[in-house]
Amino acid sequence: MSNNTKEKINNSYPSTWSVVSREFKKDKIALTSLIILVSLISFVILFNIYIRVTDLHASYQDVDILNRFLLPGEDGYLLGTESGGKSVFGLLMMGTMNSLIVSLCVTTITICVGTLVGLVISYYGGIVDNIAMRFIDFLVVLPYLMIIIVFVSVKKDYGIVSFIFMLSAFAWMGPTRLVRSKALSESRRDYVLASKTMGTKDLTIMLKGILPNIGSIIIVEATLLFVANMGLEVALSFLGFGLPVGTASIGTLLSYAKDADILVNKMYIWGPAALVILILALSINYIGQALRRALDARQRL
Repeated sequence: MSNNTKEKINNSYPSTWSVVSREFKKDKIALTSLIILVSLISFVILFNIYIRVTDLHASYQDVDILNRFLLPGEDGYLLGTESGGKSVFGLLMMGTMNSLIVSLCVTTITICVGTLVGLVISYYGGIVDNIAMRFIDFLVVLPYLMIIIVFVSVKKDYGIVSFIFMLSAFAWMGPTRLVRSKALSESRRDYVLASKTMGTKDLTIMLKGILPNIGSIIIVEATLLFVANMGLEVALSFLGFGLPVGTASIGTLLSYAKDADILVNKMYIWGPAALVILILALSINYIGQALRRALDARQRL
């Protein structure tokens, strides 16, 4: 087949970007969610950069009993202050940033590990697949939330990095099972068999042959897993077993609602945090659904 013929065939199909952009133009909810998500994350990032450059980061962590429970707008506090006199707005911005970083790191680690393990066990199959899946099935049934809580309770001086790896250690099995199920059928297609016959390296076949054909599934799984990991971090921080003490988190702000007086009479402390996590979860969910439809359409083409 000549190069001109190949170019004509490639040009006859729309690019992945054009398919995705067309889907977002049709789905107004997904497009609005994308705009809101990008705007919110950009504002959070810029705010955290600003307070670190101007050395205001420490001031948002200072305890000031004289200014405790100030109402929104009082004495220059946009969202008021909590029981320690700290700015609720500052804690919300820093907490959102920390939650996003933890979720992004955990999602990246688990998707990379899960994809690699899933490709390997589905490609080689047989005894490799049987042994690996029995081990994964054993890990899946473990009460990982209880294990994390016990670890946090025993090891008091853990940091954010340790917390990220702790969450990642129990989150890679889901992507592995998904990738394995999708890659099993791909591993038996003619192009894989032809590549093996030609002497192509196994790793090359997996990464350049099988992986692009299941990439849409992995992208959608990553978006949904991002929300799940954020929810897990927020839930653990809400219970007091999340990020290290003194580290701002959305879950920490939500935990103020465990006090009946704050829950009913001081909603400005925990309400904005609940609203932010709701907006993030819904936006990413709608974006993930649009990506799934777009990438499925591209795969059919």
